[in-house]
Amino acid sequence: MEILKGTGVALVTPFKEDLTIDFDGLLKLLEHTAIGVDYYVVQGTTGESATTTAAEKAEILSFVKKNNKAGLPIVYGIGGNNTQSVLDNIKSADLDGVDAILSVSPYYNKPSQEGIYQHFKMIADASPVPVILYNVPGRTQSNISANTTLRLAQHKNIVAIKEASGDLTQCMTISKDAPEGFLLISGDDLLTTPMMATGAVGVISVLANAFPETFKRITKAAFSADFKASSEATFELIDINPLMYVESNPVGIKQVLEELGVCKNYVRMPLLPASEELKTKIKALL
Repeated sequence: MEILKGTGVALVTPFKEDLTIDFDGLLKLLEHTAIGVDYYVVQGTTGESATTTAAEKAEILSFVKKNNKAGLPIVYGIGGNNTQSVLDNIKSADLDGVDAILSVSPYYNKPSQEGIYQHFKMIADASPVPVILYNVPGRTQSNISANTTLRLAQHKNIVAIKEASGDLTQCMTISKDAPEGFLLISGDDLLTTPMMATGAVGVISVLANAFPETFKRITKAAFSADFKASSEATFELIDINPLMYVESNPVGIKQVLEELGVCKNYVRMPLLPASEELKTKIKALL
């Protein structure tokens, strides 16, 4: 899965004022990000997958496929905390032209490690395309342990993990003991350089929606073992990164994209557009 090396952008879903999908904005976003990223991630958390309907998800995926002028690989988010529902969604999705699915660890239920293992094993058995695990304890309230990741890495259809635990020791353990060909991907923009220094192959990024060329510099330098240059590029984002999450993702990144003229900052309830305080801070940094 060499195609998963470098920067994957977790695409936002642009909305119009009436909160229908803004496909003109999505087209501008595809063109804007294509100058620096290596693949698209469609309908992940940043794409507000929690509040898009099944029909909208299919429409967004179809649009990205048809308007992928750069011919970039496509990763599609299919996950959830109801295992059978995830299996049904895999079966019904049009995965032609999709290179892998990204599946988040079950949230809210807080399953055991064995429950997490069996959940992903069933998904991997059912999926016609490779599976990327997604560990984000800050949202799921449960962690995929390094041991569970390494067990799942033995499955022939599980090819990578997006690690957003923030636990570098856990990430290093995965990197040290993973079977050949299994990929560790940063799920935290600012940890991309240190993770790549210890074996990760890139990042699935929020900020790459706005700053794709910066992430190209970060990953290119890291692949060349020039971690000083990679860090210096990362430092350019160190002040704005926290603002992406202070009112929940993707509120912050959508405000940045509005400032850059890519798309509007509309989000669906229960999220709200950026407050005036957050707008002011983002404008000042930009």
